[in-house]
Amino acid sequence: MRGEAVVAEARAWLGTPYRHQASCRGAGADCLGLVRGVWRALHGDEPAPVPAYTADWSEPARDEVLLRAATAHLVALRIEAARPGDVVLFRMRAGAVAKHLGILAATGAAPTFIHAYAGHGVVESSLSAPWRRRIVGAFRFPERG
Repeated sequence: MRGEAVVAEARAWLGTPYRHQASCRGAGADCLGLVRGVWRALHGDEPAPVPAYTADWSEPARDEVLLRAATAHLVALRIEAARPGDVVLFRMRAGAVAKHLGILAATGAAPTFIHAYAGHGVVESSLSAPWRRRIVGAFRFPERG
């Protein structure tokens, strides 16, 4: 799938309010909901049902639920190979489970990513050094088959 189409669809979600477990452009989304919505727009049906999840993303059990799902449904990449349109996965603090997703929008001298962030909604943010340090994986949407 072309990165430009992914970025264009993600940007169409900008301004969507943050809503935990939601995935409806303009009405509400969390970070997973944004990625799910982009998948639906570009691929059709989601690859698997998403069970209810808590905001702590299985931290008490130390279960890498989001990392396993990304690996199962997206194409894993070396982080340095990520380009616009690819999904990046973050650990919000050292030693914690991966629990935040975003879509790279620009690379190079001024990298950005689009994500749904509590208290902010869907925004395009600078992929600054503090964010880059938290990346634990990069993934590409699969080609439509």
